[in-house]
Amino acid sequence: MSYADIDNIIDVKQSIKISMKDRTIRTTITIPAELLAATDRAISQGKAKNRNEFVARSLLHELEALKRAEIDAALSEMAQEPDYQAQVLKMEAEFAAASWEALNLGESPA
Repeated sequence: MSYADIDNIIDVKQSIKISMKDRTIRTTITIPAELLAATDRAISQGKAKNRNEFVARSLLHELEALKRAEIDAALSEMAQEPDYQAQVLKMEAEFAAASWEALNLGESPA
């Protein structure tokens, strides 16, 4: 997986947020009574305006969690690629002097 692939995942996540505000579609769901009661309690406590808002936000939250997991998996996969590892080592070497200088500045008395 490449950085471009991760950017595409992030773009999809952002488009989900945008499209939520654009239009709505009426649907019906079946959920356990306890879950509905907990939802209604959250609404009565001011956590959401109504069931529709609560469910939409909950779905968005879950979709975002799925996307984060997908990005994490992609990054984990990338970290195992030899080309990526070589690139990281090269960047670390290029920044070594600056990192050392910053460390010394942080340790010196002001």
